[in-house]
Amino acid sequence: MIENSKLDGHHRKTIEKIFTHPTSHNIQWRDVLSLLEGVGEVVEAHDGRFKVTLGPETQTFEVPRNRPDIDTQMVVDLRRMLRSAGLAPAS
Repeated sequence: MIENSKLDGHHRKTIEKIFTHPTSHNIQWRDVLSLLEGVGEVVEAHDGRFKVTLGPETQTFEVPRNRPDIDTQMVVDLRRMLRSAGLAPAS
């Protein structure tokens, strides 16, 4: 499991969902945002997008419209970003 003192149980569960194969389609944006705020720097832009810096990487995420869950492409992007920051679950 992930070892990081900044992560609470809810954040750990969100990371597990992000790295689940096959890709889960039940990962809520609010949970992802909470996780990102807990482990990185998050700045909301005037257009409603969120600029996230985690470790050496910065990426902009758009809030899902008309649904609470994130899409598959966001899951892929989050996996890459979290893995790069050393926050992937042990294989």
